[in-house]
Amino acid sequence: MISKMSMANPFKKIVSAVILDLDGTLLNTDGLVSDVLKGFLVKYGKQWDGREASKIVGKTPLEAAAAIVEEYGLPCATEEFIAEITPVFSDQLCKIKALPGANRLIKHLSGNNVPVALASNSPKASIKSKISYHQGWQESFSVIIGGDEVRTGKPSPEMPGVMGGKAAGMEVVAVPSLPKQSHLYTSADEVINSLLDLRTEKWGLPAFEDWIEGTLPVEPWHIGGPVIKGFGRGSKVLGIPTANISTEGYSMLLSEHSSGVYFGWSGLSTRGVYKMVMSIGWNPYFNNAEKTIEPWLLHEFDEDFYGEELRLVIVGYIRPEANFTSLESLIAKIHGDGRIAERALDLPLYSKYRDDPYLRGSSL
Repeated sequence: MISKMSMANPFKKIVSAVILDLDGTLLNTDGLVSDVLKGFLVKYGKQWDGREASKIVGKTPLEAAAAIVEEYGLPCATEEFIAEITPVFSDQLCKIKALPGANRLIKHLSGNNVPVALASNSPKASIKSKISYHQGWQESFSVIIGGDEVRTGKPSPEMPGVMGGKAAGMEVVAVPSLPKQSHLYTSADEVINSLLDLRTEKWGLPAFEDWIEGTLPVEPWHIGGPVIKGFGRGSKVLGIPTANISTEGYSMLLSEHSSGVYFGWSGLSTRGVYKMVMSIGWNPYFNNAEKTIEPWLLHEFDEDFYGEELRLVIVGYIRPEANFTSLESLIAKIHGDGRIAERALDLPLYSKYRDDPYLRGSSL
């Protein structure tokens, strides 16, 4: 964010313009890249396991391709690899979804006449192609700069990322696109979990006015499956019985939603519809190896229901995923989340989704 000094308070900076990154900040490009590489590397007898994700995030196409060719020992030159994979990737651009909070932020800044620029290491033609599938984005940016228009890309100040932005004297908010990477952004002025957590008023920008009783409405989304045994810590360790469902087959869906605490309605095939609050993510206190979904149905059940079909409609967001210094503080926070969800789901804005046909077995 480009800032200037306040005349009334010379120690306070007021943001005069915002520069946004594209891939991994506004768009879920990482998810699509992973899907394309999984299919593409098979022809070379290789399996994409995501281990090189940190080496290609934020890089130019040439840099990213060179990293993959080297790491996987592919029998082709970097230029050949790019020539082969670019058409495959280009055909899929229409499938790249906006990340949580992206549309909300762009509309908010545009609606408040805040100048917004878009800067990405991707070629400008690729940038324009990607954003063309998202209504209102093209006209919201005063300036668009691609990696092929500057002498040196990130981390140069010519192409503001975290390091480049700081070198250029800007205020920088980092939104890591890969899990467990916050420690790599210590030079940023703030590190947030997702754009849902951005508090614009902290930077002298107009505040969002869409939070309602500690919750943020989100575009409803659905997920479901049979209830499985989890880590065995919900009831035994936390005293909070969670109804876990498998994430198998949902990798792309989960990549589209930031880790954090959400809430909504749950439907059990033989029992009914109940309020629920759930966590999505890696649960920092227990340091999960994989991204999981752990719903807590806000109802007292007399027996387990492993194997029953559980369907969820997620309608709101409460807070980002966080670590805790003690088990007691974690338990207290979860119960607090439950109380927030209980109250919020009585509001007409959220209660109407109790009748979503998906909860009772209808297909989407």
